[in-house]
Amino acid sequence: MKTNYMHPVIAVAALFAIAGPLSRSRAAEPEVMTMRNSNLKLTVGAHVLTAALEDNASSRDFVSLLPLTLTLRDYASTEKISDLPKRLSTQGAPEGSVPRIGDVTYYAPWGNLAIFHKDFKYSSGLIKIAHLAGDIAALTTDGPVTVRIELATLDRAPR
Repeated sequence: MKTNYMHPVIAVAALFAIAGPLSRSRAAEPEVMTMRNSNLKLTVGAHVLTAALEDNASSRDFVSLLPLTLTLRDYASTEKISDLPKRLSTQGAPEGSVPRIGDVTYYAPWGNLAIFHKDFKYSSGLIKIAHLAGDIAALTTDGPVTVRIELATLDRAPR
């Protein structure tokens, strides 16, 4: 009985023929979005604030909801909070965090956004998604505040 074996050179050529298109198709796949060097733009009345995004699953999920217009209300004289249209991913998130002035956070137990205008103690279930730069006085007023949140566009110099 005669056994047919593929010649080794032909086998290697066949593998390269198959692997070439596969590696090209992988290169065309979109990369997982990262938040590194990305900013939020928050508009409160005539005031525009920017916030540097954290690179985590919660911030990526939050960005997928943008643009958003939310009414922030006072909570515990420390933060402004608002419900979100959906719960965010907490995959890979720490157990909690210690919020600082300017932190934009997601409070997983309630599913809400919390922006801190005062430092606070460690809070279980609190995930930092961004940090505001500069003066946050527009968020420290008494009563509810309407804010529009969107992904900031980078201004690039003409070539």
